[in-house]
Amino acid sequence: MYQRDYRDFKKRKLSASDSGRGIKVAATATPGTLVHTALSNVAANEWDEVWIRAINTSGSPVKLTIEWGGTGNPDDQVEITIPAESGFTEVIAGHVLQNAKEVRAFAATANVIVLHGFVNRFEQTQ
Repeated sequence: MYQRDYRDFKKRKLSASDSGRGIKVAATATPGTLVHTALSNVAANEWDEVWIRAINTSGSPVKLTIEWGGTGNPDDQVEITIPAESGFTEVIAGHVLQNAKEVRAFAATANVIVLHGFVNRFEQTQ
């Protein structure tokens, strides 16, 4: 029987990131700016563990909405207000996603929120 251990995951950049750089949130409504597309597998033991932090470069607080695995459905949305001229604010702390579901984001003000993060991709390795 296969048993999972710590070597079963690989750290990866968010799929919409250019070389690991931040992703600027341009969208102000659904569907939001693409942040990450999860692995396409649906096996119970294979998933992406997503970590996202946000920076607000404006002088005012800005509401950020993360669309988790779907768009247009309030049940799939995570809302948080990012403080003005803030350093990193934790937005998503290791939640899992699979089946090619997308993470998207939109903000009350365009082009002032920048998302940074990574994915721990858990896959069957044997």
